[in-house]
Amino acid sequence: MSDHVYKMLELTGSSKTSIEDAVSNAVAKAAESVRNIHWFEVVETRGHVEDGKVAHWQVVLKVGFRLE
Repeated sequence: MSDHVYKMLELTGSSKTSIEDAVSNAVAKAAESVRNIHWFEVVETRGHVEDGKVAHWQVVLKVGFRLE
């Protein structure tokens, strides 16, 4: 097994449905242009409230990918 070097990106994903969808949206969008994504870490979670109800979720992620 060879040694690997990784780089991290910070992304913000959002969803009207759930935190999980916000994470999935961010990772899927990043995967369109970044190869070798291997992991993510949720570093912040927040949301927006309208009329006393959760209107949408936002998550900040660190996404790690292996450099070629």
